[in-house]
Amino acid sequence: MLGGILSFHSSWKDRQDTYKYKPLPLQCTSLNFRGFQFAQAMLFAIEEINNSTELLPGISLGYKIYDTCASIARGVRVALALANGNQAITAPPETPCARPAQVQAIMGESSSSPCMAIATVIGPFHIPMISHFATCACLSDKTRYPSFLRTIPSDYYQSRALAQLVKHFGWTWVGAIRSNNDYGNNGMATFIETAQQLGICLEYSVSVFRKDAPDKLQKIIEIIKASTSKVIVAFISHKDMDVLIPELSHHNLTGYQWVGSESWIFESETAAMDRHHILDGAIGLFIPKVHVSGMREFILDVKPLNSTSQKLFTEFWEKLFSCKFKQSKSSAGNQRKCTGHEDVSAVQNSFTFMSLMPIFYNVYKGVYAVAHALHNILSCNKTCNNKVQLDPLTILQHIKKIHFKTKEGDEVYFNENGDPAAHYEIINWQPTENGIVDFVTVGLHDSSLPADKQVNLQNKSLFWAQNSQKVPLSVCSEKCPTGTRKVLQKGKPVCCYDCLRCADGEISNVTDSITCVRCDPEFWSNERRDACVKKVEEFLSYEETMGALLTAASLFGTCMTAVVAFIFFRYRQTPIVRANNSELSFLLLFFLSLCFLCSLTFIGRPSEWSCMLRHTAFGITFVLCISCVLGKTIVVLMAFRATLPGSDVMKWFGPAQQKLSVLGFTLIQVIICILWLTISPPFPLNNFKDSKEKIILECALGSAVGFWSVLGYIGLLAMLCFILAFLARKLPDNFNEAKFITFSMLIFCAVWITFIPAYVSSPGKFSVAVEIFAILASSFGLLICIFIPKCYIILLKPENNTKKNIMGKGAPKSF
Repeated sequence: MLGGILSFHSSWKDRQDTYKYKPLPLQCTSLNFRGFQFAQAMLFAIEEINNSTELLPGISLGYKIYDTCASIARGVRVALALANGNQAITAPPETPCARPAQVQAIMGESSSSPCMAIATVIGPFHIPMISHFATCACLSDKTRYPSFLRTIPSDYYQSRALAQLVKHFGWTWVGAIRSNNDYGNNGMATFIETAQQLGICLEYSVSVFRKDAPDKLQKIIEIIKASTSKVIVAFISHKDMDVLIPELSHHNLTGYQWVGSESWIFESETAAMDRHHILDGAIGLFIPKVHVSGMREFILDVKPLNSTSQKLFTEFWEKLFSCKFKQSKSSAGNQRKCTGHEDVSAVQNSFTFMSLMPIFYNVYKGVYAVAHALHNILSCNKTCNNKVQLDPLTILQHIKKIHFKTKEGDEVYFNENGDPAAHYEIINWQPTENGIVDFVTVGLHDSSLPADKQVNLQNKSLFWAQNSQKVPLSVCSEKCPTGTRKVLQKGKPVCCYDCLRCADGEISNVTDSITCVRCDPEFWSNERRDACVKKVEEFLSYEETMGALLTAASLFGTCMTAVVAFIFFRYRQTPIVRANNSELSFLLLFFLSLCFLCSLTFIGRPSEWSCMLRHTAFGITFVLCISCVLGKTIVVLMAFRATLPGSDVMKWFGPAQQKLSVLGFTLIQVIICILWLTISPPFPLNNFKDSKEKIILECALGSAVGFWSVLGYIGLLAMLCFILAFLARKLPDNFNEAKFITFSMLIFCAVWITFIPAYVSSPGKFSVAVEIFAILASSFGLLICIFIPKCYIILLKPENNTKKNIMGKGAPKSF
C-alpha cells in the first residue's frame, strides 16, 4: 500500500477557533488541477507495475491519497493517518491482505514546508517519503529528515544555477522576491550567497505569501516602482505568484525582466493569468522535458461518475468544463449543465496542456523506486516471497540503494542526501501571435560540469521584457572602462561605484578593474591609461636643433682656431707674433682646437667609453690651455723684469722651462683623472627620477669628488693666471698681452662660476648643454681675447706690426 499526500486545493477559508469546541474540518478552496494530475501520474505508475510480470510478480500495489489543501497542519494529520493504518481488518490467512492497512511509503507533498513538517513527524518511524516537487535544500539534511527522498533536484543547485544565469547575462543589480515559506526563504538565501560570490548585488529582497494582506502586497509594488534595477529574481511558488500577478497588472509594472524558479516558470495557469503580459520574456529553470508513453492519455482519462471521491471529482469536473451538475438559482442560465460524459480532449486549459509532464514523471519515478525496493526485499524472480515481514526501515534502506532505468531510459538513483542528479532546462517565455505564451527551451544547465561550462545557451533567439530582442541592462553602475579603476560609493553595495582615471604611470587594461597597475620603470602609461608604452629616451643628439647648433658652434670654433693658427703661421716672422713666445701661442691654438672638439664627446648617446672620455678630455685639454696662458703670463712678467739692470730672470724661464711648466701643470690633472677613472669612473645611467615620461640617458659622475677636483684644479689655475695677468696689466708696453689675458681669464672665470648653479639646476640633456656651452664660451673667450686683437693688427693695421711700435714708450692705458 502506497500513501499519497497531494494538494487538490491551493487554499482554505480562514476561521477563528475559540477552542470551546472541536474545530470543524478545514474548508478547502481554490481547486488546483495540479493535484489531480499528480494523482493520475501516481495511479498510472501503479497500474503499470500491477500489470507487469517482471516487477513485483504476483504482488499488487494499492494506494490511499489525501488532499491537504496546501495546509501544513492538515498534511501532518493525514501523514499520521497513513502511518497508523487506522483500519483494522481481520481476514482469513489465505487472503492477500492479512494485516492492518499501513502504507509502505508516502508519495508527496508538492511543497517544501509541508514536506518538512511531515518528514519531521514520520522520520522517527523510518517511513519513506518521496517528494516529486519539494526542492528546499534544507530537506537534504539527513539528521533532521532521515526518511525523506525526492526525485527533483535540490534548490541548492537551482539557486546557484539561477545566480549563474543572472551573471551570464551581465545583470549585477537585481531585485528579489521570494515566497515567505521554507521553499522561498531557503532558496533565496542560497541564491544571495552565490550571487555575492559572483559579484551580483541585491537592491531589495522582499517576501510574499498568498494569505498576505493587500497593504503588504501594495508595499511590495511600491518597492519595485522605486527601484532602479530592471531584473527581478522571483523564487516564488506558483500559488504565491498567482496572488502577485493581479497586483502587478493593476499597476502596469511592465518593462521588468523576470527570472523565475521552477515552481512557476513552466506553469501554464500562471501564464494564463498574466493577461497584461507583465511576465513576457521571463527566463528561468525547469526540469528537462520528457515523454512518457501512455501517461498523457491516462491522465486525461478521468470519469467523475466512476470515482470513489465523488464530491472532489464533481468539483474538478465542473471547473474543467465550466458547467454544473446541479444548477443553483444564482447560476441558472449562466453555466450549462454537466452530463459527466464531456470530452476532455475537446477542452484547452492548464489541465490538458500537460506543461508539468517532467513533474508527473518525477511522481512516476518515485512509485517505481518503491516498487524496485519491494522487489528486492521480497526476493522476486518469477514469484515473490509473501512471507517476508515488511518494516519501514528495511524499505527505506533499499530505496536509498536502488539504481535502475525507466522504460524511457532515464537512470533513477539517490545520492547520500536522498537527492537525484541536477539537470535543468533554461526556459524563456515567448508570446505567440494568438496571445498564448510558449515555454521555449533556450539552453541547458548541468551542475555536474565545471562552473564555467554549466550554462549552455542554444542558438535560439530569446525574447526579453516588452518583446525586446536586446538583452536588458541592469547594473547599479556602468562598467568602468579600461584606464580607470572602481571606487566604491559610500554606504552602497559593492556593485555601486565610481570610475576614477588611473594616475600617471599606472594602467588598467581590463574593464571593472579594482586597482591600477604601475608600469615598470622603463615604461609609462599612454594617454588612455590602458597600456604601458616604452618611455622616450632623452639625450642630447646631433639630430635635434640644440645639438646641431652646439655642434656647429664647436666646429666653427675649431675652424676659427685653425684660421688664426694659419694667420699666425703665415706671419710668424712678424714682431707681434714673435713678441710673446710663438711656440706657446701655437700650442695654445692647438689645445683650443682640442677644447672645441672635446665638446663633441658630450653629444650623442652616452656609452661607457664616451662617459669616461668626455670629462677627462675636457679636464686635460682645458688644463693644457690654461697652462699655456699661465706660461704666457709668466713670460710677460719675466720679460719686463729681465729689462731691469743686472736681472737674469729669463734664463730661469726660457722656452724649455715654459714647456716643462705646461707639462707639469697638465701632469697633475692627468693624475687626478687617472685616480678618478680608477676609483669610481663615470658611467652611463638611465635616470628615471627627474622625468616621469622620459628616460634621461646621462653620464653619472661616479665620484663627485673626482669631477669637482678636475673643475677645481682648472679653476685654481685660471685664478692664478688671472691674478698674474692683472698684476702685469700696467707694464710699459704699447701692446701688453697681459691685458688681453686678464680679459680672457675674467670671461673664463665668469663663465665657469655661472656654470655651477646652472649645471646643478638644469634637468636631463640641458645640463649637458650647459656644460658644452661653458666649454665653448670659455674657449671662444680665450681665442677672441688673446688672438683676435693680434689678427686685427696683422691683417688690418700692418703699420703697427713693427718692433718699434711694440717697444714704444707710450704711456700705459688703464682699464
